[in-house]
Amino acid sequence: MRFLLPHLIDAAAERSPDQEAFRFNGTGVPYAALASQSNRLAGVLRTLGVAPGDRVGLYLPKGLEAAVAVYGILKAGAAYVPLDPKLPAARLHAVLNDCGLRHVVTTDALRSRLDGLAATTPLRHLVGPTDHAEAAVPSISWSDVEAAPDRGWSAAGLTGHDLAYIMYTSGSTGLPKGIVHTHASSLSYATLAADVYGLRADDRLSGFPPLHFDQSIFDYMSGPSVGATTVIISEGHMMMPASLSQLMADERLTVWYSVPYALVQLLLRGALDQRDLSSLRWVLFGGEVFPPKHLRALMLQWPQARFSNVYGPAEVNQCTFHHMDTPPADDAVLPIGPIWPNAEGLVLGPDEAVLPPGEAGELVVRTPTMMQGYWNRPALNDRAFYHRPRAGGRTDLFYRTGDLVRQDEAGTYWFLGRQDRQIKARGYRIELDEVEAALLAHAAVAEAAVYAVPGPNGGHQVQAALLLHPGPAPTPREILAHAAQNLPAFALPARLDIIDQFPRTSTGKIDRRALRARAVTTT
Repeated sequence: MRFLLPHLIDAAAERSPDQEAFRFNGTGVPYAALASQSNRLAGVLRTLGVAPGDRVGLYLPKGLEAAVAVYGILKAGAAYVPLDPKLPAARLHAVLNDCGLRHVVTTDALRSRLDGLAATTPLRHLVGPTDHAEAAVPSISWSDVEAAPDRGWSAAGLTGHDLAYIMYTSGSTGLPKGIVHTHASSLSYATLAADVYGLRADDRLSGFPPLHFDQSIFDYMSGPSVGATTVIISEGHMMMPASLSQLMADERLTVWYSVPYALVQLLLRGALDQRDLSSLRWVLFGGEVFPPKHLRALMLQWPQARFSNVYGPAEVNQCTFHHMDTPPADDAVLPIGPIWPNAEGLVLGPDEAVLPPGEAGELVVRTPTMMQGYWNRPALNDRAFYHRPRAGGRTDLFYRTGDLVRQDEAGTYWFLGRQDRQIKARGYRIELDEVEAALLAHAAVAEAAVYAVPGPNGGHQVQAALLLHPGPAPTPREILAHAAQNLPAFALPARLDIIDQFPRTSTGKIDRRALRARAVTTT
């Protein structure tokens, strides 16, 4: 019986112990070895005091250790919390405190940043780095973990409703918000996705997204659910499209899943005409709009592969899909598809009335893949869900996506935009209000307006305009450097204009639509 995520790799280890579960830079870890190594890590974590319900940080670069860490933390009964190694110190500090992380799995190269935050966070132990007497936080090395006995693990006291992972994303107040998923929601997604996209044990998946990105659940959970192999793609390959396409060919990848931006870069700079990618049978993309002209060119480049537009906020992992049978026209608008199996979608109007097909409103979703809620954010949870009364005093719970959609008579949904000030760029969610807050934190900035414009290769690009206080004026570079102390690199404006006055609405508010229109016409 599979009711916890570690059951996936243990079952695969029993069926095919020598089948590689994950590969990285030419080296693989078979399912049997992954099961054993994760058992050892779980034992070490338990000796350090990790108990069911605890949260353990995962502060690692991409690699095989990340796979061992995910399943070792889960086998210890804890939830893993992926931390982006590129996070600014202030944001890392906020997550450590918000989630109460006492234990973090990391490396020697990254431990100095954690040691520097030890005095003002709950940190008590690190796993991975070599221990040093002068270090602020004691540690147990990876070699010690590998030498620890494999005493197996026990599911006693754990249920599918226990925490599995907490993934942090941007928050409109400037404080990152943690999306809480359980074993049940994660397993529901893993098995549904494997079924919808026909995953097989002989598949080789592209481990393109990092662990702190929700698309990684497909690679780390759906792949193991059928005993497939996930090829974790290094940061170096991600930044060099020609090198990436060569890796895809060498590893004979069969299923690809990423944001459209990565595929556009492969198309434009990946030397695809020089690669044998005939093994590729399915290409999944999601997180932002794929420019139709680039999608068409890529589908013509890989005629043997099926393409699917994947939609779903991290709060539900996924909820719709659109399989594409033919390349779209260059000016086509792609649907996000119907609600997938074992889920229900509604379109709500401003008064929360359920709208009929053809009318635009907010998409709300009821699905077993849905999050439990936001970590430590009761007020936000109150706003995040729609409650539908049912007979007998029951209530159906739907997640409010905040996305405007229209459903046609065939049941297909069409994405129309966001209700709020959240966008996606290269698959990352960015709260424009959070970016404004970071720019306004500079002493010289009097007012800030942040807006999104179409990116050069599709999707969105963040831009900003600033009004400064009288006096010595900092350069845009200096203001961006200041904002980078609190924002991840992907959220920093690609362009920052310092202007003398803002266009205003009739109520005196900054007219961001006018700024955006001006930026579009001058780009």
